[in-house]
Amino acid sequence: MKEKIITKKILKWYDLNKRSLPWRKAFSLQRKQYYTLISEFMLQQTQVTTVIPFFNRFIKVLPSINSLAKVKEKKLIKLWEGLGYYSRARNLKKTAQSIIKNFNGKLPDNFEDLLTLPGIGNYTANAILAIAFNKPYIPLDGNIERVLKRYLYLKKEKEIQKDYLVQKKDIFGTTSRSSDYAQALMELGALICKPSNPICNQCPIKQNCSSYKKRDFSLTKKIKKNKDKYFILKVYEKDKRYLLIKNTKFRFLKNLSIFPMEELSNPKNFNENLNLKMSNMNMNIKIQYLKDNQKFPSSYWLDSKKLNSYMLPSFTKKVVQYLEKN
Repeated sequence: MKEKIITKKILKWYDLNKRSLPWRKAFSLQRKQYYTLISEFMLQQTQVTTVIPFFNRFIKVLPSINSLAKVKEKKLIKLWEGLGYYSRARNLKKTAQSIIKNFNGKLPDNFEDLLTLPGIGNYTANAILAIAFNKPYIPLDGNIERVLKRYLYLKKEKEIQKDYLVQKKDIFGTTSRSSDYAQALMELGALICKPSNPICNQCPIKQNCSSYKKRDFSLTKKIKKNKDKYFILKVYEKDKRYLLIKNTKFRFLKNLSIFPMEELSNPKNFNENLNLKMSNMNMNIKIQYLKDNQKFPSSYWLDSKKLNSYMLPSFTKKVVQYLEKN
């Protein structure tokens, strides 16, 4: 397999500059595959520095596919608490169960089988095949996309679309060190080709980078609009405790503890008390204080003084903190 000059330069830079991350250390092949699976699920929509302590705690409690497949949901969610996007945790457990049931406890090493696992799409499948199995795949995460856009000076709307970028990633070439190379490209985007103020003087491929030649490092961004949503959040308080219910109503925070809530459709003159962002939602929340005269299934009273001892999503904690201050 003949390497391009660009490939050699990036790998040489990586060998000298890569971060020491807990899922990158020298492990047995089986452990490397498990750690790659866990880290890739956690890294979906979450930054590396945030993930590290969660990853370390997770693998200490659940060190194998078997332990993950058998863990009780309450314990799993507690381990995930603070990372958000809790569906990732549930899908991770389902994936572990599927691996044991359908693949003899071994992580599949082909694209088609990986895509049958809950929570694994094209990107995560590419990342697992490259990192865990050293196969010649380049997963296009935000970091690698940024390197590609700047290197080729891609500015037009059609040029920054995913399909177009997938066609262009061959510019990076291939290598027998596919695992290291996928991580090297991610690392280059994270540490050098940063969203703003890229550190070009340390970049191993700057001489052939079109953006560097033009001294134009701006990026054309896809415009993402958060959807405005409106909610009445009902607060039942008794002896400095708040009533929480199990969420079976909304798609977000499914089966987790929240305050009783109702969604309103484009209300007029809506004066929110609280504004929170979640995923692609801009949540406008009006607080309504009510007396405890209604029965809710799967409800309990939360002692606000012991907030950290409960298994709660960050959303609910933020609401409690707001109520305590106001």
